[in-house]
Amino acid sequence: MKVRNQKGQALMEYVIVSGLVGIISLVAVKQFGDVIEKRITNMKTQIVENIELKK
Repeated sequence: MKVRNQKGQALMEYVIVSGLVGIISLVAVKQFGDVIEKRITNMKTQIVENIELKK
């Protein structure tokens, strides 16, 4: 009986760890996306300002 309990426990640990890794990955991608969005917006603003100055 101990072997079954240990296998079940290992499976549950695997499920918990993989779930946490998934959640952490989603949070990291969300924050990374926000940073990229801000940089693109800043570049767009600078490009528009430079074009207007050259006119």
